[in-house]
Parts: sequence; C-alpha cells; structure tokens
Amino acid sequence: MEKDQRIVIVGAGAFGLGTALRLKEEGYKSVTILDRSVPPVPDGSSNDISRIIRFDYGDPIYAEIAKEAFDLWKTPGYKEAFHQAPCMWVCQDGTPEQPVQPRAHEYSEKTKRVLTEMGQEWVPVNSVEEAKQHFPKLTGRLATTGFDGFYNTSAGWADAGLACARLMSRCASAGVSFITGPNGHVEEFEKHQDGSIKSVRTKSGRVEGDHFIISTGAWTASLIPSWNSMLAAGQVVGYLRLTPEEVTELRDVPIYFNFSTGFFAFPPHEPTGYLKVACHGFGYTRSDTSVTSAPPGSAVASRANYIPADGLKRLTSGLVDLFPQLAPRGFEKVGICWYNDTPTGDFIFDYHPEHKNLFIATGGSGHGFKFLPVIGKYIVGSWQRKLSGELLSKWKFPTQFRERFQGEVFTGDGSRGGPERRELTAHEIDTFDAALKAASSRPSKI
Repeated sequence: MEKDQRIVIVGAGAFGLGTALRLKEEGYKSVTILDRSVPPVPDGSSNDISRIIRFDYGDPIYAEIAKEAFDLWKTPGYKEAFHQAPCMWVCQDGTPEQPVQPRAHEYSEKTKRVLTEMGQEWVPVNSVEEAKQHFPKLTGRLATTGFDGFYNTSAGWADAGLACARLMSRCASAGVSFITGPNGHVEEFEKHQDGSIKSVRTKSGRVEGDHFIISTGAWTASLIPSWNSMLAAGQVVGYLRLTPEEVTELRDVPIYFNFSTGFFAFPPHEPTGYLKVACHGFGYTRSDTSVTSAPPGSAVASRANYIPADGLKRLTSGLVDLFPQLAPRGFEKVGICWYNDTPTGDFIFDYHPEHKNLFIATGGSGHGFKFLPVIGKYIVGSWQRKLSGELLSKWKFPTQFRERFQGEVFTGDGSRGGPERRELTAHEIDTFDAALKAASSRPSKI
C-alpha cells in the first residue's frame, strides 16, 4: 500500500478509531474518519459506562489476543479507563420461567481448558455457598439449580465512553482527520464502472478516497451488500441508581456472568453511581427498515430509554439473583445495545468480494470492545494481508451465506444464553422509535 494514498474510514467506534491510529503509526499520511456523531458515538456499541475486559474464551485464538489486549489495558493510554476486578462465570440448570442454553456448560469447560493450556490461573466455584464465601456481598441465590462456576482475577472492566474519547484524542494528535455531523453521515458508496469505490456520499456532500474501510457495526448491512453474513441484534441493558453508601458497599463485587441465562452485571460505576446489568443473548431484530435487521440510523443524542417487557423481566430476574434487596427499586434507565452478529461470532476483517478497494472491519458480535488496545493492529494487518493464513481465514467475509439460508445460522460461539432471538413487534418498534425521538432531544449522560 502506498503511504500517500487517501484512506477513508467510515465509523468512529472502537474498530474505526483503533484502525486509524494504527495507520498513522505505520506512516500513512491521509487518514480520515467519517461518522454522524463525534466519538464516543452516543448510540454505538463502543460507548457505555462499562465493558468487560477479559481473556476467558473457549477459542484459543481470541483468548491469546485478548490476553495481549488485557496486558495493554494496564499501560498509559488505556489504564485511565480500566478497572481490574475478578470475573465470575456461572452455569446453571434451566426452569420453565428461566430457559437456558444447553451449550453453556460445554462453553464453560472449553474456556477453563483454554485458560489451563495458556498457563493462566482460574479458581473453581462449585456451589452457591462457595461463591458467597469468595464474594460475600452477593446476597441473592446466584442461580436456580445445578450451579457450576469459576472466576479469574485477571479481568476487569473499562469505561468504554472514556476509553473511546481518549483514543479519539490520540488519533487527532496523530493527524487523523474527522468529519462529523451531516458532512460525516454516510448514506451510500459511489462506484466506478469496475465496482471499485470512488467516493462516499454523505447527507451534505461527498468524500473521495483511494481506499475505504467500513467499521459501522450494526449499521453495516444498511450501507453495503452483506447478504447473510451479519445480523443487527439488540441486547437489553439496565442502569440502577445506587446511593453513595451502596456504591462503597458493593465496590468489590466481581463482574458476574451467567453463561446459561446470558445475564451479567458489573461492579458500581462510581462517577455516575449506576449499577449496570445486561444480557448477552440472541437478542431482538427489526426488519421494518430498508435493509433487513439494520437498526435505525438517524443521528441521536443518546440511546432510547426503552426495552421490551420480556427483556425487562430478564434483567429484573438476574438482579434478584444477585442483589434481591435492590430489585424493587427498578431501573432508572434502560436501553438496547445493537450488536453486529456474525454466524459464528467471528469478526469480519476482509475485502468486500464485489468492491476491491472496500475493506470490511465489523462483526464485533458483542465481544469486540475488549480488544481496543490491539484491534487496529489486527485490522490493518488483515487489510495489508500480512497476518497468518489462519487469522485471514478466520476473519474472511463469509461468502458461504450469500444464498438465502434455511433456519437459524447465527448460533455464535456458544457463549450466548437465554431465550432464542426474536423479532420486535410492531408495537415495540413504535414505542422504541418514540423513545429514540425523545432521546434525540436531550444530551447524553451515558
């Protein structure tokens, strides 16, 4: 790649920012990021008060790269946003009221095996009683029946919004150009006769370039032909307001993740006083937009304060399992975080098969943020085709799904829990869109 060619990155989330900084570090002279919002992008999956930082994976490739990233989270440039804390992983049996995924125990065992092979320590937790001996501030039942778990002290969480804001500053200092607002709100790619991209058309103009990298997360399918390679899936998130005394009392609780139900929770976020809980499940889709399963694409100031009733029930049930004394208070805020899922949960770092100068960097599948300190290295390495054949193959554009598939192929990597994916109802979409409109009229606090 010629270092003086114009590189245009669409999307200012973790993947886009990380890519831009890496390109400047390697000496590329013209790097421009376009986004409808100034990062941290308010409704992007890279922006929130917390994201889990861990290398507990059932896949050894992701485990090794996540360990590389984990070590860098503790260094200047990232440590301001990072908080080390133990992470406890739990499996349980299901009930009619709380269905679980049968793959959970299998994924947990794979994860422990990978950690052992890496020479990393983990601590078995064989019962609820044992869990409470380790973490006495967890006052709930923790699981229904069939409890099995482990925890790893080499883990933590990051203030995602803060981390992206700091990364944007580093990009700007390195010479990355930013175009935001209507000038950066990309609507489509304009092509040469041979299919290569010549420019992007925005709401108020166009931007030309020589190479284009699209890192727009769950909005990617609304901008490029993606066939059946990715799916925008909404996951529910809730924020419970704590008193200052409760923040202090719960400061040392672990990150809790239930493989079986998909429910997870963080230690308190002291700057806001929130206790955040969420679900890492199969999520919700909406196919009422111009591109199947793409979330709404209008510029917003914050996430819509709405989730479906069954999602609220899942969050409340999980909160009861941990802190039954807090559950009656209810959530001060809720929201939907849009994942860009791939069939296997693998990233897509590859050239588009129909556009030779368009590179795709997406498919975070709900686990991409933790790689922030190293993600640019791997995206740029893929773009340059310098990575190992194993990684290039793992992250290739999955053209095998180009033909309309039969049945569910978005099964992920085995780490998802809870009920099956479902489409939002017409009433839920109307309510969500009304809440989104209201969110657009007020400044974001999360």
